[in-house]
Formats: sequence, structure tokens, C-alpha cells
Amino acid sequence: MKEIIVERREGFKKTKLGWIPEDWQVKSIGDFYSFKNGLNKGKEYFGKGTAIINYKDVYKNQFLTNENINGLVEVNKSEKERYSTKRGDVFFTRTSETVEEIAFAAVLSEDIANGVFSGFVLRARPVNDKNVYPEFAAYCFNTFQSRKEIIRKSTMTTRALTNGTFLSQVDIAFPPLPEQKAIANCLSTWDTAITKLDALIKAKQQLKKGLMQQLLSGKKRLPDFDGEWSSWTFEELFKKVSRPVDWDDEETYELISVRRRSGGLFHRDSLKGYEILTKKLYTAKKGDFLMSKMQILHGASGIVTDEFDNMKISGSYIAVVPKNDGILNMEYMAWYSQTPFFYHQTYRSSYGVHIEKMTFNYNLFKKEEVLIPSVEEQTAIAQVLNTADQEIALLTTQRNLLQLQKKGLMQQLLTGKKRLRTNG
Repeated sequence: MKEIIVERREGFKKTKLGWIPEDWQVKSIGDFYSFKNGLNKGKEYFGKGTAIINYKDVYKNQFLTNENINGLVEVNKSEKERYSTKRGDVFFTRTSETVEEIAFAAVLSEDIANGVFSGFVLRARPVNDKNVYPEFAAYCFNTFQSRKEIIRKSTMTTRALTNGTFLSQVDIAFPPLPEQKAIANCLSTWDTAITKLDALIKAKQQLKKGLMQQLLSGKKRLPDFDGEWSSWTFEELFKKVSRPVDWDDEETYELISVRRRSGGLFHRDSLKGYEILTKKLYTAKKGDFLMSKMQILHGASGIVTDEFDNMKISGSYIAVVPKNDGILNMEYMAWYSQTPFFYHQTYRSSYGVHIEKMTFNYNLFKKEEVLIPSVEEQTAIAQVLNTADQEIALLTTQRNLLQLQKKGLMQQLLTGKKRLRTNG
């Protein structure tokens, strides 16, 4: 007779959600919360009155406070009562273009005076405050597992839609209340650190923006520089370069493009020659300044760095280098290209009936003028701005690392694989 082996894990029990600690329980959201649809009113009622929680508030924030609720609406006494809000309420986005963007959850972590909520979100109100710790709810309803279950139970016609009935059926693994508090407090430590870094990054970005405005206009001068600035046309400064590729269908070509809004270059694709329809590419070299013929007025320009040296561009780009290295530092020009005035110059040099379909005319552009300092001052300015950029990049890397750590910690804590000490 064949022996049947039953898997056992000490301290855990097997449930429909998988293995969870023995003192945890699987409950449907509807066991702990009651749902209500939000307020719908005409446009004329918005913009003044009482605070209203809107779709974007819930979509962008895990926790809702007085500071991040900006909408206002005029409501009567009956509407205030029917669509009221209080600490511990959970709000879910109700509808969206895709199922991946519905049922994002945000918890109201403080009372909002006379607050109400929009018809584009659902309110889940605890039936018993002793079941779920509010801050814990903000984390457990946004895990990969719970979102996957929520999306599975939603509907998709012309738009993705969820409702209280669907959400009530979603199962969640709930630890005892003391452990919920411990988990929420632990994860909030990461959130606090991430929020502080976000604020620091934003401050550094504003500082860099201010430096750009002052240094690139000459309103602020660096130490040891006081020489006059000179006016030049781009025709006097730039020399177009073109390095056609000798085509080979079996060759692998590394293709690059330039993002809009001064987003810089990116590696677009690696393709064999036979996979590319238009058999005409050009080699980009370090130090080239690339301008998109179709997107330059939207900020699609940038300098080729070491990372993209010798990669390929299509004929939809213009590549230029300095005519005289003693007059122009191209790194300085890359910073200048991010200014509103450069955007305006490219707009004046483009033609077309619609801004999204305008085409850049380089012959017009090269007649535009730019005021620049000596190449030595250009180099110093570029170094200052590069340093500011590197500092922001370092802070952003730290922030993303913390976010990754938090994600891993959530996976451990919200499944019970990692336990925390509690007082109760």
C-alpha cells in the first residue's frame, strides 16, 4: 500500500491563500468592511465648499491626509452624512481604462472635517475597529497577491470596473491586531525614509532648476569669471555630421532614440539588419548633439555619452558637433537645450498645422542666435550642473533601493514568512 505523505509546516496552516501562520485568519474583505459608492454632482458644484476625496487622491497616495486632499465641492447636510469620511475608511479606485489601474487602495489616516468622497471611488468602512488596524490596511490591500485577486474579480467592457460586491469577495490573510500594528509600524519606517528622500530630491531638483536659469543666462556668475558674453548663430557654432552605415543584413545594430522633455538618450532596440525595414542608419559618436526632426520642439535633443558611443540613429535625427571647440563646449549646449528659450527657438524653426505634427527646419534654426560665455566658463557651468545632476541621481538610486527593500519586506511580513515581536 502506497504511503500518503501529508505536508506539515510547524506553526503554519494551509489555506486557500497558501501557508499562513496558525494564529492568522483568512477573511473576505466583506467580513470586515461595508462598501458605499461615492457622490456624483455637476461641475458647477466643484471648486469650493467641503473637502472631497477624488480618484487621483486615491490613485497617487497610500495614505490620505488633509495635506494631500485638494478637491472641494458644495454639499448639503444630507450629502455630508451619506458620503461622510472618517479615519480608518479605505477608498478604492472604481473604474479605469485598464484593469491594472482599478481598485488601488488608500486609507484615510486622519479625520477630514465634513469630508466626502467622489463617485469615482468606493468607500470601505470598517464594521468593527478592532478587526483591522487602519495603517495595516493600506499595506495589505496593495500587495501583489491582493491586487491580483481584485483584478480577477473585476469586469471589463468599454472600461474596467469594480464594485463593492466584487471587492467584498476578495480574501485576505489577516494577522492578529497587535501584529498588524507591528507590521504597519515597521513598514512606515521605510515610508518615512522614502518620503524624506523624495522631499530632498525635489529640493535638489528645484535648486538645479534655479542654477540653470541663473548660470545659463549670465544672471549668476561663477567665481573668477567676469568676461563679456558673445552672440553667435547656430550656423556659426554647429557643424552637421553624417556617418552612413555600410549595410549588412546579418549585422546586429544597436539603435538609440531621444526622449521628449529633455529626457536624454535611451537604447531603443538591438536588431539584425534584415529586421529593419528602412535600410538607412547613421553612426552616432560621443559628443554628438542629436536633434529629432519631428520631436525637437518637444525637447527631444541630447548629447551622445560614452554609453551610446557608436550606436545607430535613423535619418529622423540631425547630428551636430562644434565647428570650433575653442568657442563651444557641447556639454554646455546640452544644458542650454533644456531651457524654455531653446524650446521656443526650435518652435520658431518648425512648421506645420498641429504642434504634434510640426517638422523641424534646420535651415531656419541655424539663423537663431544664442548668447554664450567663454568656453572656459561654459565648461565650469557644465561641471556645476553635472555635479548637481549626479547628486540627484545618487539620491534617486538610494530612494529606489529603499523602495525595493520595502517591497521585499512587505512580501515577507504580509505572508507571515517573517514575524515581528508584539506586546499583545
